[in-house]
Amino acid sequence: MHRFFSVNYSIRTAADEALKLCREQFERIDSIREYNQIKMLKAFQEARVSESMFGGSSGYGYDDRGRDALDAVYSYVFDAEDALVRHNFVSGTHALCVALFAVLRPGDTMLSVASTPYDTIRGTIGINSDYSGSLKDFGVKYDEVDLKSDGTLDFEAIEVKLKSKPKMVYIQRSRGYELRPSLLYDDIKKVCQLTRRVSPDSVIMLDNCYGEFVELESPHNCGVDLMAGSMIKNPGGAIARTGGYISGRRDLVEQAAFRLTTPGTGKELGATLDTVREMFLGAYNAPHITGEALKTAVFSAALFELLGYEVTPKYNEVRGDIIQVLKLASDQELVEFCRGIQAASPVDSFVVPEPSDMPGYDCKVVMASGSFTLGSSIELSCDAPLRPPYAVWLQGAHDFDAGKLGIMLAAQRVMNMK
Repeated sequence: MHRFFSVNYSIRTAADEALKLCREQFERIDSIREYNQIKMLKAFQEARVSESMFGGSSGYGYDDRGRDALDAVYSYVFDAEDALVRHNFVSGTHALCVALFAVLRPGDTMLSVASTPYDTIRGTIGINSDYSGSLKDFGVKYDEVDLKSDGTLDFEAIEVKLKSKPKMVYIQRSRGYELRPSLLYDDIKKVCQLTRRVSPDSVIMLDNCYGEFVELESPHNCGVDLMAGSMIKNPGGAIARTGGYISGRRDLVEQAAFRLTTPGTGKELGATLDTVREMFLGAYNAPHITGEALKTAVFSAALFELLGYEVTPKYNEVRGDIIQVLKLASDQELVEFCRGIQAASPVDSFVVPEPSDMPGYDCKVVMASGSFTLGSSIELSCDAPLRPPYAVWLQGAHDFDAGKLGIMLAAQRVMNMK
């Protein structure tokens, strides 16, 4: 490695020690990756994917065999009754928005059980905003359950709220840009079991962003009725250039399709243009790429723990998503960390990240992303608001080798400040 990149002896030594600590977790990740990869292969075979499907369609997209087979692949791999996988979902938030509007009607209540959802979906719901066309604007009510002081789900408080029989129980799996733990399959299962006991008719919806292929079980197996995510995160395998998915109960997916296109046409319309091949290839690579991102996250946690920093989750903890949080000592350390990640990127490695103002933040933010797809967070990237507790959120990596180098270069820049 030092033949191409200059990494000092102390960081290389710490990295070697970190790799030893990671061995057991890497074996666990490889076991999950292998299971999900073989399941993905079987999904392709069950959907009878053929090369002739990769040409795409134009206009209305009638009788697009590739589009239909792609839906079938995701239905199988997510253990869902049906799926809606489309390049014209502009983001994961868009997919979530379509699913929410598909299910909720004026007068219904949406109950978020993991506190306030991530920033980008708040405008859709109407939290602290009055955007025209939000759920709030259409008379949909919103309620939430605060997390416990340790950041975990408060099941007693959830049970109390469920007695009001909300139309939807909404779960955000990932920590997003919070310091609370990401939810594991077992956490989601407990929410589903509690909901079925107290409010059996509620639709259970999961924001599954960053959580695909991280565990063996699909959330649909424990009672999640509907879930959505982004194709430029885990399920796109760092190949899909855009898009999102919705999966779950057949009737709910149909409602989502009616919302995305028009009532009555639903999944039958939608040209795929030149996107089908990359969507298939991205799906096929997704379990492997997710495993590489997880290894990068585990290694970063181990290395920075050895260097004396607080991290969450710790290297030996079970993970519900690919996100790693590292708490540094100052705003300048955040900047230097991001510059190290950028310097290890295959794209725009010569760019020097600088803090800047961003909409939705009350302070400057610094980011690093040398990605082939703009905004892709299954590729190695990180960002950090310049405020206490000086935490940087890290995610992604095409491959562990380059991911490990990026973490080492970032660590070296941070340690050079001491």
